[in-house]
Amino acid sequence: MLRCEEGRARPQTTVQRIYLDHNATTPVHPAAADAVATVLREEFGNPSSVHHFGQRAKAAMDQARSAVAGLLGADPSEVVFTSGGTEGDNFAIRGAAEALAHTGRRHLIATSIEHEAVLNTLKALARQGWKTTLLPVDASGIVAPEALRAALTDETALVSVMHANNEIGTIQPVAELARLARERGALFHTDAVQTAGKIPIDVKALGADLVSISGHKFYGPKGAGAIWIRRGLRLLPILTGGKQERSRRAGTENVAGLAGMGVAADAARATMADEAVRLSALRDRLEEAILRAVPGTMVNGARIARVSNTTNISFDRIEAESLLIALDLEGVAVSTGSACSSGTLEPSHVLKAMGFPPHRTQNSIRFSLGAGNTEAEIDRVIAVLPGLVEKLRTLTRTPARV
Repeated sequence: MLRCEEGRARPQTTVQRIYLDHNATTPVHPAAADAVATVLREEFGNPSSVHHFGQRAKAAMDQARSAVAGLLGADPSEVVFTSGGTEGDNFAIRGAAEALAHTGRRHLIATSIEHEAVLNTLKALARQGWKTTLLPVDASGIVAPEALRAALTDETALVSVMHANNEIGTIQPVAELARLARERGALFHTDAVQTAGKIPIDVKALGADLVSISGHKFYGPKGAGAIWIRRGLRLLPILTGGKQERSRRAGTENVAGLAGMGVAADAARATMADEAVRLSALRDRLEEAILRAVPGTMVNGARIARVSNTTNISFDRIEAESLLIALDLEGVAVSTGSACSSGTLEPSHVLKAMGFPPHRTQNSIRFSLGAGNTEAEIDRVIAVLPGLVEKLRTLTRTPARV
């Protein structure tokens, strides 16, 4: 393509775009996008209607519910559809808290590295008189079971610990934590938004009572999610109105989005094992090259107990946002942490909770890989990154931190 300037035509450069921010969101799987389009065009009925058109829409939802249940090792009747992870987290925490309030259990526990959907929900409930406890994590980003055991009381209603952290990818010992909560009569919720579709999930083996997921993290459309609710568990709905979702979540369902999520769930279940091996190899290739070629770099979080696609690396004497922009100008999309916290100047609450000094909480980049990434793309990032870091360090001339 030619661009004409000052009477001369010259070639317009094209930047190769490389997407390494899959923990923020994923591109929609082509089959999932097709399912969304098909339902929008052909299955427009209200699934609560008893006539032909409504029952066709309901059938599409039933198929999606079965697919999501298969991804979680659950029964379809235990799956309640939501708009995503934030609603699922709110439903689990608020719904359980309100259902148990009359019992005198008014104590909630979470970790200090939870997603804002959990942390801000706890803050809101604390303003209403609930007692809350945030468990510390160690330098690897893992909460010790002993810390939970010490925090549990006979008044604890619910414990919420994310399955894997969105910023560093660290996987928590959820099964052991859930067992401790159950021994004290407390419910256990896990935010599995960053693990669904990446690692096998068996809700029964986890021992959780509540598990929330979001479709757009495993190549489904945005605006579609689900929460698994253990059979027999009573939650108070946070949306009141009609009797949709067996009176657990009122409102006409997003049938097209849910159908797309179902297709994405089936695809993830079929490819998860092979994709985990491929992505871990690419991630390790990227990570090891960065650590080798760029002085003053360190990996944040556990390097073994983590999801296969994520690495979080700190760059000494660099502002993370400056490096993010420099990489974007080279066509590489990365993140400084949670997309839900973008636009703020606050340091990462996750890295802060891990005990890192202030400069390290503000100089870290998250690389999160996905289905479209190739070895050639990783090599491209490896080629351009050291020069960008050196240039930024030269501009800032900041002494090294020790």
